[in-house]
Amino acid sequence: MGRHLIMPRRIPNETANLNETQAPPALEFPGTLVVSGGTGSAGTRHSVLDTLGNGTNAMPVLSPPPSVQHVRVSHMMEGNLIHRVQPAYPPLARQARIQGTVVLRAIISRDGRIENLQVLSGHPMLVPAAIEAVRQWRYQPYILNDQPVEVETQVTVNFTLSGG
Repeated sequence: MGRHLIMPRRIPNETANLNETQAPPALEFPGTLVVSGGTGSAGTRHSVLDTLGNGTNAMPVLSPPPSVQHVRVSHMMEGNLIHRVQPAYPPLARQARIQGTVVLRAIISRDGRIENLQVLSGHPMLVPAAIEAVRQWRYQPYILNDQPVEVETQVTVNFTLSGG
């Protein structure tokens, strides 16, 4: 038979208990299981083997190294806006009387320029005009610990027609 699974000709109505007379062979590991840079040797508290399947000796969670850069998220960057370009209402959208809101996610760079604009929502006829305008916006840099940092923010552009 080898390693093939064969479907039974019929499915039995009952299952039988299987009592093994011999225990399966013990697992043997050549050498010791020690992880380079780990926190102990085999058989000691907090070793690799000790922590496997043992929730009582959980390892401490380490924070990321300080060289990792995280993007800060700000929901109040509108107050730092120093140059705003109004979007041009798309003529076809105006004729079709399409109004609405376009929501974009943006990264504000360390020098206050818009980078990495992504559309979160909005009418497809309004989105290109919103993107074109917001790309030209400039912000005062966001300062953290006396250093300018990148900030992720959400920008909402409203398109409304007058004369309702």
